Amino acid sequence: MRRTIGAAGLAVGAVGLGCMPMSWAYSRSQQRGDRSLRTVHAALDAGVRLFDTADMYGPFTNELLVGRALKGRRADAFLSTKCGLLVGDQHVVANGRPGYVRRACDASLRRLQTDVIDLYQLHRADPEVPVEETWGAMAELVTAGKVRALGLSAVGARAGRRSGPRTYAATIRQLERVQQVFPVSAVQAELSVWSPEALEDLVPWCAARGVGVLAAMPLGSGYLTGTLKPGMGFEPDDPRARHPRFTAEMMAANQPVVVGLRRVAERHGATPAQVALAWVLRQGRHVVPVPGAKRERWAVENAGAGELVLTDRDLAEIARLPPARGSWD
Repeated sequence: MRRTIGAAGLAVGAVGLGCMPMSWAYSRSQQRGDRSLRTVHAALDAGVRLFDTADMYGPFTNELLVGRALKGRRADAFLSTKCGLLVGDQHVVANGRPGYVRRACDASLRRLQTDVIDLYQLHRADPEVPVEETWGAMAELVTAGKVRALGLSAVGARAGRRSGPRTYAATIRQLERVQQVFPVSAVQAELSVWSPEALEDLVPWCAARGVGVLAAMPLGSGYLTGTLKPGMGFEPDDPRARHPRFTAEMMAANQPVVVGLRRVAERHGATPAQVALAWVLRQGRHVVPVPGAKRERWAVENAGAGELVLTDRDLAEIARLPPARGSWD
């Protein structure tokens, strides 16, 4: 199945690949460059077309890795990267100044070893710069032929924050502002069985305007795969070590979610991860899940979710699963 990202009509495969875990954040001791290259190639061979990265991942090393992996196969890939965040010592700051955006794009093009970026996303708006100015600079990159389409990363539910109604209200306000400058082709936001908040207003807003949705963390940062065990522990620099849903108590409390996904998976001869991704795919033809993966096996398994068709019974059963809990509850 092919899905279209935004008004630009850019078609990608049903499931994408988030490249961030290959060189940044999650389980750094297990990150291997050669393994990551094989993972990207295996994903391509399995039909994955969307590859998502950002200049801040590493920083910079993730784009370098993706550039090496896609060398000789660039025509097979829909390449997405981001700008707007700078990583310092123990802090991250936004930079949306037009001059910086132009320099960041040129640097990303060099690292990615490509002449054009298919989707260039604003990672975060700079509170010191009107978002229209940043977006205008990004639009100039489209005119210059360096970028094909523009996207925005949502400001919404995040680790340590309680979500609720209108979680993505701030993102929608940003979208309405930048749409006046240049069309938005895609929005990236967290969306999964245990983080469905984007379905309240953001996903419908995008559907009504022909804007694609890149579903980030569709596997609940690995929890929905059923491979993580309560109390297993995480490396100190792994963000899950501080996530309110990944304490030993909350991982145990949320086991019914995984059990429910596994029950559906057994009926289809699938895995819980594939069911979780298939659920995201059922949220609209404009929705593309972008699970992260460091290993070939997981990338290929995730790609197979595009062939899994959930029934109405499956969807109803998933809808009855208890909402995920965090340590704030």
